[in-house]
Amino acid sequence: MAEEVDGNTILAEALREQGVEIVFGIVGVPVIELSMAMQQAGVQFVGMRNEQAACYAAQAWGFLTQRPAACLVVSGPGVLHAVAGLANAKINAWPVLLLGGACPQDHEAVGGFQEYPQVESCSLHCKYSGKPGGAALIPQHVAKAVRATTHGRPGAAYLDLSANVLTQQVSRDNVQFAPRCPPPPVTLPSPQDVSRAAELLLQANRPLMIVGPSGAYWRCEEAVVKMAETFRLPVLTAPLAKGMIPDEHAQNVGTARSLALQQADVVLLVGNQLNWQMHFGRPPRFSPDVKFIQLEVDPNDLHESVLASVPVGGDLSASLNALTSALQGRWTVSKLWWLELDAAIAKNKKSVVSMCLDVSTPLNYYAVFHHLQELLPKDCMIVSEGANTMDIGRTILLHNKPRHRLDAGIFGTMGVGLGFAIAAAKWTQKYAPSKRVICVEGDSAFGFSGMELETLYRYKLPVVVVVVNNNGIYGGFEQEMWDTLREEGDLALVSPPTSLSVSVRYEKMMEMFGKQGHFCRTIPELQKAVTACLKVQDGPSFINVAINPSADRKPQAHSWLTSSKL
Repeated sequence: MAEEVDGNTILAEALREQGVEIVFGIVGVPVIELSMAMQQAGVQFVGMRNEQAACYAAQAWGFLTQRPAACLVVSGPGVLHAVAGLANAKINAWPVLLLGGACPQDHEAVGGFQEYPQVESCSLHCKYSGKPGGAALIPQHVAKAVRATTHGRPGAAYLDLSANVLTQQVSRDNVQFAPRCPPPPVTLPSPQDVSRAAELLLQANRPLMIVGPSGAYWRCEEAVVKMAETFRLPVLTAPLAKGMIPDEHAQNVGTARSLALQQADVVLLVGNQLNWQMHFGRPPRFSPDVKFIQLEVDPNDLHESVLASVPVGGDLSASLNALTSALQGRWTVSKLWWLELDAAIAKNKKSVVSMCLDVSTPLNYYAVFHHLQELLPKDCMIVSEGANTMDIGRTILLHNKPRHRLDAGIFGTMGVGLGFAIAAAKWTQKYAPSKRVICVEGDSAFGFSGMELETLYRYKLPVVVVVVNNNGIYGGFEQEMWDTLREEGDLALVSPPTSLSVSVRYEKMMEMFGKQGHFCRTIPELQKAVTACLKVQDGPSFINVAINPSADRKPQAHSWLTSSKL
């Protein structure tokens, strides 16, 4: 007689067959046995402390590998907590597969335990949201879900797993595992579109290339650098595309971002949409007469806010290489344009030097990040979130390799930091064992997922967590003002909504594990702490840096967020 297997075993083996290497999640009824079946099938299971963080970790793995990780959660509230992660994956276009437990099918519509319309709730954020009707059908649903996450525009998928389907016993002879989903097909650009793009660039006096998150996901960095170097083309990168051309590369004009955006007459967008991060492609951040050449893998991502003058659909590397060939020997960027950019770069660098070197206490952001940068390994992965912590850190902490920065991304999601750091640490553990992960958090952002510090400790992941502590959301108060406010009466009325407690000793969380964290008020204390933390290899280390609650960015020519796209 053929062996009988249950739905848990079938699902675990189907994940393995589809190349899902790792699952992040939190178990409970009805998925405890499923997590064990995953481990028996050779799929890693990483137990987390919060479903949101687990879903963030799984999608970060997808960004780093181009293959989805899975997130396993319980029914009802567990699925709902993970929905925030699905939304983030959808907006960032990162692959992830959410697996949610569900009440038995015969308990539906009669008030089953944690019963909820999970398929419908997840469908808003997913490319595929389905419910296997029986154990033998699980492999085809897994294959369809994995394919949905990676083909076309990457994104999320959801599988609803009824308790009775997971425990159902069927003959192995009746289970057919689908072949592993291949990588998505490569689509070549239209030669006519490439020719039109080349002709437009030949007319440009102030051209600019902007590389976006999709450029990073689709691994087109070699083609980006080749084109930039061949024609001395200035390049900007979106936050999640940092390192697609090294920050220290001669063609990277990130330090002159405002001038480059305002003065460019032809902009080559590489996997980058004209969303809020790009100020919708409109004045005053862009010239009223600017023309856009837009390169995208998925044609649905073209023309988001402004109609592109030349849209080019197809594989990004193929499109860039074809464009480089079409321009070879015919074009080089004007020296006059570079004189303007170089002058702006020199001016902007000079404007932050004094703040970087100002080590007076309480410290400012620039001094903290400058001295942190001096000690960090050149190829480390940096995870960052927070308001000023993330924005200022992005300009001072350098990235010279692609996909070495993970932050709040297009959705601006706070709370992703520790989940992203766990995924990055697991990725380095397998693919780059000598690489370090540095998680730079604002104190408010750290609060969203701070208990994942225990997850880092449990799995001995050597992440260096740095909390830049300004006592609030955007900013807080010094001790004297804080005490004065709290003496005024009703704390709910006199405590400003953006304030947090003063000088919270977050580093003392390390004492839960019998370890010591570091609390720093001065640059020498920070330097000593960073040096010590980089030596730790058997788990997380923690630095809590107290800075001036009023510390802010250097004056900006334009608001970070365009008020309207109309």
